[in-house]
Amino acid sequence: MSFGQGGPSWGPGESRTPDWAALADESAARGRRKKWLLIGGGALATAAVAAIVATAVISADGGASGSDKNASELPAPADLPSETSAPGPSFSSVAPPPPPDPKDYIADEKKDRAPVTVDAFFPGRKLTMGDRVYAKGATARTANCAATTQGALGSILDGNGCDQVIRATYSKDGIAVTVGLAVFGTEAEARKAAQQASGGLASLSGSGVPTFCRGGSVCRRTANSYGRYAYFTVGGFISGKNVTTAAKDVYAVGDDLTDFAFRQIRHRGEVQASAAAGAPVA
Repeated sequence: MSFGQGGPSWGPGESRTPDWAALADESAARGRRKKWLLIGGGALATAAVAAIVATAVISADGGASGSDKNASELPAPADLPSETSAPGPSFSSVAPPPPPDPKDYIADEKKDRAPVTVDAFFPGRKLTMGDRVYAKGATARTANCAATTQGALGSILDGNGCDQVIRATYSKDGIAVTVGLAVFGTEAEARKAAQQASGGLASLSGSGVPTFCRGGSVCRRTANSYGRYAYFTVGGFISGKNVTTAAKDVYAVGDDLTDFAFRQIRHRGEVQASAAAGAPVA
Protein backbone atom coordinates (compact mmCIF):
# COMPACT_ATOMS: atom_id res chain seq x y z
CA MET A 1 0.00 0.00 0.00
CA SER A 2 1.34 3.46 -1.01
CA PHE A 3 0.87 6.76 0.84
CA GLY A 4 1.21 8.88 -2.30
CA GLN A 5 4.17 10.79 -3.79
CA GLY A 6 7.19 10.64 -1.46
CA GLY A 7 5.45 8.40 1.13
CA PRO A 8 6.70 5.02 2.31
CA SER A 9 5.60 1.95 0.52
CA TRP A 10 4.36 -0.87 2.65
CA GLY A 11 4.65 -4.45 1.93
CA PRO A 12 1.79 -6.96 1.47
CA GLY A 13 -0.71 -7.46 4.23
CA GLU A 14 -0.49 -3.83 5.35
CA SER A 15 1.79 -4.80 8.20
CA ARG A 16 3.16 -1.24 8.23
CA THR A 17 6.71 -2.50 7.63
CA PRO A 18 8.55 -0.37 4.92
CA ASP A 19 9.33 -2.09 1.66
CA TRP A 20 13.00 -1.37 1.73
CA ALA A 21 13.65 -2.96 -1.66
CA ALA A 22 11.13 -0.74 -3.39
CA LEU A 23 12.55 2.35 -1.69
CA ALA A 24 16.02 1.44 -2.85
CA ASP A 25 14.85 1.03 -6.45
CA GLU A 26 13.03 4.38 -6.39
CA SER A 27 16.08 6.17 -5.00
CA ALA A 28 18.28 4.67 -7.71
CA ALA A 29 15.82 5.76 -10.39
CA ARG A 30 15.84 9.33 -9.09
CA GLY A 31 19.65 9.37 -9.18
CA ARG A 32 19.67 8.19 -12.74
CA ARG A 33 17.19 10.89 -13.81
CA LYS A 34 19.31 13.64 -12.16
CA LYS A 35 22.48 12.36 -13.88
CA TRP A 36 20.82 12.37 -17.30
CA LEU A 37 19.55 15.88 -16.68
CA LEU A 38 23.12 17.04 -15.90
CA ILE A 39 24.54 15.32 -19.01
CA GLY A 40 21.78 16.76 -21.20
CA GLY A 41 22.36 20.27 -19.88
CA GLY A 42 26.10 20.03 -20.54
CA ALA A 43 25.50 18.88 -24.08
CA LEU A 44 23.17 21.78 -24.69
CA ALA A 45 25.73 24.22 -23.30
CA THR A 46 28.47 22.76 -25.50
CA ALA A 47 26.23 23.00 -28.57
CA ALA A 48 25.42 26.61 -27.74
CA VAL A 49 29.11 27.53 -27.40
CA ALA A 50 29.92 25.80 -30.70
CA ALA A 51 27.12 27.72 -32.40
CA ILE A 52 28.47 31.03 -31.03
CA VAL A 53 31.98 30.23 -32.20
CA ALA A 54 30.74 29.22 -35.66
CA THR A 55 28.76 32.46 -35.88
CA ALA A 56 31.85 34.45 -34.89
CA VAL A 57 33.96 32.71 -37.56
CA ILE A 58 31.34 33.38 -40.22
CA SER A 59 31.13 37.03 -39.12
CA ALA A 60 34.92 37.37 -39.29
CA ASP A 61 35.04 35.94 -42.82
CA GLY A 62 32.18 38.00 -44.22
CA GLY A 63 31.88 40.89 -41.78
CA ALA A 64 32.03 44.60 -42.44
CA SER A 65 35.78 44.99 -41.81
CA GLY A 66 37.15 47.48 -44.38
CA SER A 67 40.31 45.66 -45.43
CA ASP A 68 38.66 42.18 -45.44
CA LYS A 69 35.67 43.44 -47.30
CA ASN A 70 37.76 45.11 -49.96
CA ALA A 71 39.90 42.00 -50.30
CA SER A 72 36.83 39.84 -50.78
CA GLU A 73 35.62 42.16 -53.54
CA LEU A 74 38.88 41.92 -55.61
CA PRO A 75 38.47 39.96 -58.86
CA ALA A 76 39.88 36.50 -59.06
CA PRO A 77 43.09 36.15 -61.12
CA ALA A 78 41.11 34.58 -63.93
CA ASP A 79 38.92 37.73 -64.08
CA LEU A 80 41.89 40.12 -64.60
CA PRO A 81 42.52 41.31 -68.20
CA SER A 82 45.29 39.33 -69.88
CA GLU A 83 46.41 42.17 -72.21
CA THR A 84 45.93 45.90 -72.69
CA SER A 85 44.66 47.73 -75.72
CA ALA A 86 47.68 50.11 -75.83
CA PRO A 87 49.95 49.45 -78.84
CA GLY A 88 53.45 48.17 -78.06
CA PRO A 89 56.66 49.69 -79.44
CA SER A 90 57.60 48.84 -82.97
CA PHE A 91 61.07 48.74 -84.47
CA SER A 92 62.10 48.82 -88.08
CA SER A 93 63.99 45.81 -89.30
CA VAL A 94 65.82 47.99 -91.83
CA ALA A 95 69.10 49.44 -90.52
CA PRO A 96 69.57 53.19 -91.15
CA PRO A 97 72.18 54.06 -93.77
CA PRO A 98 75.64 54.91 -92.41
CA PRO A 99 76.63 58.59 -92.32
CA PRO A 100 78.60 59.83 -95.33
CA ASP A 101 82.38 59.42 -95.10
CA PRO A 102 83.96 62.90 -95.32
CA LYS A 103 86.93 61.50 -97.22
CA ASP A 104 84.62 60.37 -100.02
CA TYR A 105 83.96 64.04 -100.80
CA ILE A 106 87.63 64.94 -101.25
CA ALA A 107 88.80 61.70 -102.91
CA ASP A 108 87.46 62.48 -106.37
CA GLU A 109 86.68 65.66 -108.29
CA LYS A 110 83.24 64.26 -109.18
CA LYS A 111 82.11 64.63 -105.54
CA ASP A 112 84.46 67.40 -104.39
CA ARG A 113 82.40 70.25 -105.81
CA ALA A 114 83.22 73.05 -103.35
CA PRO A 115 85.13 76.03 -104.81
CA VAL A 116 88.93 75.68 -104.88
CA THR A 117 90.28 79.10 -103.88
CA VAL A 118 93.08 80.60 -101.81
CA ASP A 119 90.64 81.86 -99.17
CA ALA A 120 88.97 78.44 -98.95
CA PHE A 121 92.24 76.89 -97.76
CA PHE A 122 94.19 79.83 -96.31
CA PRO A 123 91.69 82.31 -94.85
CA GLY A 124 92.41 85.36 -92.68
CA ARG A 125 95.50 87.51 -92.19
CA LYS A 126 97.27 85.27 -89.66
CA LEU A 127 97.37 81.70 -88.47
CA THR A 128 97.09 80.63 -84.83
CA MET A 129 98.22 77.16 -83.80
CA GLY A 130 97.94 76.74 -80.04
CA ASP A 131 99.99 79.56 -78.51
CA ARG A 132 101.89 80.21 -81.75
CA VAL A 133 100.79 82.98 -84.12
CA TYR A 134 102.10 83.25 -87.68
CA ALA A 135 101.81 86.27 -89.95
CA LYS A 136 100.34 85.52 -93.36
CA GLY A 137 102.43 86.70 -96.31
CA ALA A 138 101.93 86.34 -100.05
CA THR A 139 99.44 83.91 -101.64
CA ALA A 140 99.13 82.59 -105.20
CA ARG A 141 97.02 80.26 -107.33
CA THR A 142 97.93 78.94 -110.76
CA ALA A 143 97.07 76.16 -113.20
CA ASN A 144 100.76 76.01 -114.25
CA CYS A 145 101.73 73.43 -111.63
CA ALA A 146 105.37 73.07 -112.74
CA ALA A 147 105.95 76.83 -112.31
CA THR A 148 105.47 76.48 -108.54
CA THR A 149 108.26 73.95 -108.08
CA GLN A 150 112.03 73.48 -108.01
CA GLY A 151 113.88 70.51 -109.44
CA ALA A 152 112.02 67.43 -110.61
CA LEU A 153 108.78 68.07 -108.74
CA GLY A 154 107.27 70.05 -111.66
CA SER A 155 107.38 67.13 -114.07
CA ILE A 156 106.07 64.77 -111.39
CA LEU A 157 103.05 66.99 -110.79
CA ASP A 158 102.34 67.35 -114.49
CA GLY A 159 102.86 63.64 -115.11
CA ASN A 160 100.20 62.74 -112.57
CA GLY A 161 97.61 65.15 -113.90
CA CYS A 162 97.97 68.17 -111.58
CA ASP A 163 95.20 70.70 -112.23
CA GLN A 164 96.39 73.65 -110.14
CA VAL A 165 98.55 74.67 -107.18
CA ILE A 166 97.63 77.08 -104.37
CA ARG A 167 100.41 78.53 -102.20
CA ALA A 168 100.64 80.70 -99.08
CA THR A 169 103.62 81.83 -96.96
CA TYR A 170 103.65 82.27 -93.17
CA SER A 171 106.44 83.67 -91.03
CA LYS A 172 107.48 84.07 -87.39
CA ASP A 173 110.69 85.14 -85.64
CA GLY A 174 112.95 85.09 -88.73
CA ILE A 175 111.54 81.80 -90.09
CA ALA A 176 109.33 81.53 -93.17
CA VAL A 177 107.47 78.53 -94.59
CA THR A 178 105.58 78.27 -97.88
CA VAL A 179 102.82 75.64 -97.99
CA GLY A 180 101.32 74.54 -101.32
CA LEU A 181 98.37 72.33 -102.30
CA ALA A 182 98.50 70.55 -105.64
CA VAL A 183 95.00 69.58 -106.81
CA PHE A 184 94.40 66.35 -108.76
CA GLY A 185 91.38 64.59 -110.20
CA THR A 186 91.63 61.50 -108.00
CA GLU A 187 93.11 60.31 -104.73
CA ALA A 188 95.36 57.82 -106.53
CA GLU A 189 96.99 60.59 -108.59
CA ALA A 190 97.71 62.74 -105.56
CA ARG A 191 99.14 59.84 -103.57
CA LYS A 192 101.44 58.87 -106.42
CA ALA A 193 102.72 62.43 -106.83
CA ALA A 194 103.55 62.69 -103.11
CA GLN A 195 105.30 59.31 -103.13
CA GLN A 196 107.39 60.25 -106.18
CA ALA A 197 108.24 63.73 -104.90
CA SER A 198 111.74 64.92 -105.71
CA GLY A 199 113.02 68.45 -105.67
CA GLY A 200 110.44 70.54 -103.92
CA LEU A 201 107.99 73.40 -103.74
CA ALA A 202 109.32 76.84 -104.68
CA SER A 203 109.17 79.40 -101.85
CA LEU A 204 106.80 82.35 -102.29
CA SER A 205 108.07 85.75 -101.11
CA GLY A 206 106.28 89.09 -100.86
CA SER A 207 103.91 90.91 -98.50
CA GLY A 208 106.68 91.59 -96.00
CA VAL A 209 108.61 88.36 -96.48
CA PRO A 210 111.88 88.60 -98.46
CA THR A 211 113.17 85.90 -100.77
CA PHE A 212 114.16 82.78 -98.84
CA CYS A 213 115.17 79.21 -99.59
CA ARG A 214 116.66 80.20 -102.95
CA GLY A 215 120.17 80.50 -104.31
CA GLY A 216 121.40 77.21 -102.94
CA SER A 217 120.49 77.64 -99.27
CA VAL A 218 119.54 74.43 -97.48
CA CYS A 219 115.88 74.32 -96.39
CA ARG A 220 113.50 71.73 -95.04
CA ARG A 221 110.97 70.21 -97.48
CA THR A 222 107.99 67.90 -96.88
CA ALA A 223 105.50 66.04 -99.13
CA ASN A 224 102.19 64.41 -98.14
CA SER A 225 98.75 63.69 -99.60
CA TYR A 226 95.15 63.36 -98.41
CA GLY A 227 92.24 62.72 -100.71
CA ARG A 228 92.86 64.24 -104.14
CA TYR A 229 95.29 66.80 -102.71
CA ALA A 230 99.07 66.55 -102.42
CA TYR A 231 100.50 69.15 -100.04
CA PHE A 232 104.08 70.34 -99.75
CA THR A 233 106.11 72.73 -97.59
CA VAL A 234 109.46 74.44 -97.89
CA GLY A 235 110.82 76.37 -94.91
CA GLY A 236 113.98 77.97 -93.59
CA PHE A 237 115.63 81.08 -92.26
CA ILE A 238 114.82 84.42 -93.87
CA SER A 239 118.48 85.30 -93.43
CA GLY A 240 119.50 82.54 -95.81
CA LYS A 241 121.25 80.44 -93.17
CA ASN A 242 121.22 76.73 -93.86
CA VAL A 243 118.78 74.55 -91.98
CA THR A 244 120.23 71.64 -90.01
CA THR A 245 118.59 68.95 -87.89
CA ALA A 246 119.38 71.12 -84.85
CA ALA A 247 117.07 73.89 -86.16
CA LYS A 248 114.10 72.83 -84.06
CA ASP A 249 112.24 76.10 -84.65
CA VAL A 250 112.21 75.57 -88.42
CA TYR A 251 110.93 72.03 -87.95
CA ALA A 252 108.22 73.23 -85.55
CA VAL A 253 106.94 75.88 -87.98
CA GLY A 254 106.97 73.41 -90.87
CA ASP A 255 105.06 70.83 -88.80
CA ASP A 256 102.42 73.43 -87.87
CA LEU A 257 101.90 74.36 -91.54
CA THR A 258 101.75 70.70 -92.61
CA ASP A 259 99.16 69.99 -89.89
CA PHE A 260 97.17 73.07 -90.87
CA ALA A 261 97.03 72.02 -94.55
CA PHE A 262 95.82 68.54 -93.59
CA ARG A 263 93.08 69.98 -91.32
CA GLN A 264 91.85 72.31 -94.05
CA ILE A 265 91.54 69.49 -96.56
CA ARG A 266 89.77 67.24 -94.05
CA HIS A 267 87.39 70.03 -93.00
CA ARG A 268 86.49 70.52 -96.66
CA GLY A 269 85.36 66.90 -96.77
CA GLU A 270 83.42 67.20 -93.48
CA VAL A 271 81.51 70.26 -94.72
CA GLN A 272 80.42 68.56 -97.93
CA ALA A 273 79.54 65.26 -96.23
CA SER A 274 77.40 67.06 -93.64
CA ALA A 275 75.66 69.07 -96.34
CA ALA A 276 74.81 65.83 -98.15
CA ALA A 277 73.40 64.38 -94.91
CA GLY A 278 71.48 67.57 -94.09
CA ALA A 279 73.40 68.19 -90.84
CA PRO A 280 75.36 71.34 -89.90
CA VAL A 281 79.11 71.27 -89.28
CA ALA A 282 80.60 72.95 -86.21
